[in-house]
Amino acid sequence: MDAQREVRIEPSAKRVRAYLGGEAIADSLRPFLVWEVPYYPTYYFPVEDVRTDLLVPEEESKPSPTLGEGRVFTVKTEKATAPKAALRYPDSPVEALRGLVRLEWDAMDGWFEEDEEVFTHPRDPYHRVDVLASSRHVRVEVDGVTVAESSSPRLLFETGLPTRYYLPKPHVRTDLLEPTGTVTHCPYKGQAEYWSVRIGDRTYPDLAWSYRSPLPESQKIAGLIAFYNEKVDIYVDGVKQERPQTPFA
Repeated sequence: MDAQREVRIEPSAKRVRAYLGGEAIADSLRPFLVWEVPYYPTYYFPVEDVRTDLLVPEEESKPSPTLGEGRVFTVKTEKATAPKAALRYPDSPVEALRGLVRLEWDAMDGWFEEDEEVFTHPRDPYHRVDVLASSRHVRVEVDGVTVAESSSPRLLFETGLPTRYYLPKPHVRTDLLEPTGTVTHCPYKGQAEYWSVRIGDRTYPDLAWSYRSPLPESQKIAGLIAFYNEKVDIYVDGVKQERPQTPFA
């Protein structure tokens, strides 16, 4: 099987930087996006744009059936160490990868696309988020109890995910919501905070979320509350929606 056809690689026009311990481990005007998984890409950098003097080789390797034998490195600065956080495939069957370095996203202190910090993973250039005002009537039920109802929702359409219905807080039974410590990050929307829903003696954990200060492209959902379509009953204009099957189900 041709490994070149199995791995999707595209050059990016963005300046991308990765930091650890106050040092720019990579700073590149010509990074590459590599889709190692179907859901989102990973950044690879030309070796010339990486502080190779901060890479300490490990004895172990990391084989990949499509990418070849990976050489593993620890990234070490004066102030921080990231064990096994860099990877190279100098003899990869995928020729385009041979002169590139991959840095583990979560092992770095921060990532920047141009001068904007990016969280969770690189933004996929083919991933789109659209937020539209709507007059559709949306009602949310949990265990037969209406917990939210609005005729002025914002509908968020995101590539690969079901439509999310964001509702104004005054249209939500906030007396049934209990804040949790759960926090998630999205590279397209920002940082979300979560609530559980309590119906009688039963608690349904982390059913609802909100972006208090979303990223600029998602400002229209600021302060609004959404519920997992996968875990609640949502009625749109009186029609009960089928619960979608997603990784969040």
